[in-house]
Amino acid sequence: MNIDSINNGIVIDHIQAGKSMEIYKYLGLENLDCSVAIIKNVKSKKTGKKDIIKIDNDMDINMDILGYIDTNITVNIIKDGKIIKKTHMELPEKLVNIIECKNPRCITTVEEVNQVFELKDKENKIYRCKYCEAQAK
Repeated sequence: MNIDSINNGIVIDHIQAGKSMEIYKYLGLENLDCSVAIIKNVKSKKTGKKDIIKIDNDMDINMDILGYIDTNITVNIIKDGKIIKKTHMELPEKLVNIIECKNPRCITTVEEVNQVFELKDKENKIYRCKYCEAQAK
């Protein structure tokens, strides 16, 4: 298979195999008016398989979403066919309007307030709602 390189845009690399569609939806890539290539199950020396997303456009990426989904992801910014910036993901300390609280009695289910989750246990990747302390699923 041959996927063209991009001249100006973004390459989201080292995605855990099978997670690219989740990232596609979270980032709202279906709303872009440019080429987006999702390459699944690419051979990887580190992990065996990985996914890659190539976006043929420069845009703002919510790094918190990527860090929450997979901390092994790297984001490469491409200009004139060359990588000008490479960013490695980390678990964000706070998630705002990325995931929703599942507690039916939480204030976020009855009032229009931001869905805020805070990282409580980095080792086990546990986030809790700022308002009711419910654990994110």
